[in-house]
Amino acid sequence: MTATTSATAADITNPNTVGRKVFGFLRRRPATAIAGLVVLALVVAAVFAPWIAPADPYAQDLLNRLQPPSGEHLLGTDDYGRDALSRLIFGTRISLTAALQAVALALVLGLPLGVIAGYRGGWTDALLTRAMEALMSAPSLVLAITIVAVLGSGITNAMFAVGLVMAPRFYRVARASTMDVRSDTYIEASVALGCHPARTIVRHILPNVMPPIILVISVSLGTAVAAEASLSFLGLGAKAPAASWGSMLSTAASNMQLAPHLVWPPGVMIFVTVLAFTYLGDGVRRALTRSRNGSGN
Repeated sequence: MTATTSATAADITNPNTVGRKVFGFLRRRPATAIAGLVVLALVVAAVFAPWIAPADPYAQDLLNRLQPPSGEHLLGTDDYGRDALSRLIFGTRISLTAALQAVALALVLGLPLGVIAGYRGGWTDALLTRAMEALMSAPSLVLAITIVAVLGSGITNAMFAVGLVMAPRFYRVARASTMDVRSDTYIEASVALGCHPARTIVRHILPNVMPPIILVISVSLGTAVAAEASLSFLGLGAKAPAASWGSMLSTAASNMQLAPHLVWPPGVMIFVTVLAFTYLGDGVRRALTRSRNGSGN
C-alpha cells in the first residue's frame, strides 16, 4: 500500500508521465485544448509584441484621434491618435507580467504557510489561520486600493497588493489538502522511519497538494488580470503612457460617445483571458488528479 502510493506520488512529479497524461487528457477535452491555445497565443503576443504590433503603441497622431477602425488602423485610434491594436498587443505583455507577479507572490506566501499549518496543526495552525482569516475579512479590491494608496501607484505596487490579497486562497487550499493526506499510511510510515519533516513534506505531501494548487494558480492568473485592469482603470496600476487593458478601458469610458468602438477590444481580451485561464487550470487539474489515481479516463 505504502510503496504503491509513494510510486504514484513520484509519477506525478515525473515530467514524462505528467506530459503524457496531460496531453492525452487535452485531446479528449477540446475546450481545455482551446483554452491552452488561447493562453499560448497570449504568451506569444506578449513575448513578441514589438514584432507583432503593426505600429508604435506610443506614437501620437492628434490629427487622427478617435478614428474608427480602418485599413490603416484595424481597431481605430485612441484619444491621442495612437494605434489601438498595437496598444492592445503591448497591453498583453503588461497584463500577463503583472498577473505572474501577483500569483508568484501569493504562491510564495500561501503555499508553504498552508502546508506547514496543515502538517503541524496545533497552535501553529491556529495562529496562521487567524492571520489569513483577518486578511480575508477585508474586501479584496478595497484592501488592494488601500495598499496601493500607502505604497504609491504603479504596476509593481499594485501587483504586490493583489498578490497579498490572493495569498489566503493558496493558504486555505494547501492547508486543506495537507490535512487530508497527513494521516495516510505512507505519511505515517515516513514519520515512523525518522524522515525529516521537510523531506516528508517535499517528497510525499507536495505532490498531493499540487493538483488543486494548479487550479488555484490558473484561476488566480485570470483574477490577477482582472484586478490589474481594475486598478489601472482607476489610475492606480500601469502609469501613462504604458499600454494596459485597464487604462485602455479608462480611455474608452472617457470617450464613449465619440468612439464607442474603443471599449470592445480590451473588454473582450480581459474576458477571454480570464475564461481561458479558468478552463485551462481546471483541465490540467483533472488530468493530474487522474494521473494520481491511476485512471486514464
